[in-house]
Amino acid sequence: MEPPLIRRACVVAVALAATMAPTVAARSQDSAPRGGAAAPSDIGAKARLLGEKIVPHTLSFRGTTVGGLSGIDRDPCTGDYVAISDDRSVLQPARFYTARIAVDAAGVHSVEFTGTHPLRQPDGAVYPPVSAGDGKAVDPEDVRVDPRSCAYWWAQEGDRPKSPDEPVLQPSIQFAARSGAYRGHLTLPPNYEITSGDLGIRRNKAVEAITFGAGGTMLTSAVEGPLLQDGPEPTLQHGAPVRVTQQSRDGEVLGQFAYPLERIFTAPDGSSTYPPDTGVPAILAHPGDPGRYLVLERTWVAGAGYKIRLFDTTTRGATDVRRIDSLKGLKIVPMRKKLVADLATLGLSRVDNTEGMTWGPTLPDGERTLVLVSDDNFAEDAVTQIVALGIR
Repeated sequence: MEPPLIRRACVVAVALAATMAPTVAARSQDSAPRGGAAAPSDIGAKARLLGEKIVPHTLSFRGTTVGGLSGIDRDPCTGDYVAISDDRSVLQPARFYTARIAVDAAGVHSVEFTGTHPLRQPDGAVYPPVSAGDGKAVDPEDVRVDPRSCAYWWAQEGDRPKSPDEPVLQPSIQFAARSGAYRGHLTLPPNYEITSGDLGIRRNKAVEAITFGAGGTMLTSAVEGPLLQDGPEPTLQHGAPVRVTQQSRDGEVLGQFAYPLERIFTAPDGSSTYPPDTGVPAILAHPGDPGRYLVLERTWVAGAGYKIRLFDTTTRGATDVRRIDSLKGLKIVPMRKKLVADLATLGLSRVDNTEGMTWGPTLPDGERTLVLVSDDNFAEDAVTQIVALGIR
């Protein structure tokens, strides 16, 4: 997702409807289920800053402009990293990068890009820009390395058109060879579809976050914001439910749950005509628990900038909502969550548009590293920032 202040394409206005917020959005800080005993203490990770590195702005690499890095994953086959750019074939064809990132307990020592490849359509062609108007454009947002084959699975959020004359670009999760060649796609749940009516995915709020879990047998995805039928987007008064879906590798839906997105943290100062923008840009499965995830929440507010928060969350005890058409006003049990870190409190040089995260190497004392990347949207006032955290 690109924040409203620097979004190159048109951005949908946030719906601040006056309807009642779903009950699912009211319990965001790991409170106990209604009428039940206290929630089990199966979540509650802690984080500390290890270090950061800023990539030179609009770095030129092998004929491409490095930027827009909205997803990152560590490659189990090489120990290196893959990062996907959300350039919608405007500067160069939609693409990904490989990189060596030196991370240890003392920080982030270097970031060295080692390769880049365009993502390709089934016929072998690169993806065209939206301006081509042929309905084949993509908006890449996340990438994961298949722990079984080391091929790439990548998510793109498509586009809900602003007018009937524009084509609908459906979101998708695709498989690609390490060269970027098309190898197939995952069938998404029906409620992930962009429609011409008041159902399905909001514009610019589609599939931004994917992760492998359960030893690579399960692919979990999260949409960035609430579905249209699930109620309004977050406001200063209330949060909103975001659907998280667990699927088998062949597309079977194993479960779908409501993640409670936080309310907007502060009011805008009037310096921009764009409303606050918030959502889930990344989700990461716990290595040993298929129902436990780290979830990244990213919020932008005019005058206040970005707030980036990391939560430890679980599907354990949550209502399976895969057969519930609308969550609006329903009293269901959402995923429980606990705050792991607010990036503003960690001592970073700045907090920017952080959108991607992956597990890094394990430290000698058993602590896991978490590597995050920010999407600079190729804007002069933003940065590509690599951050490493220690997770306990």
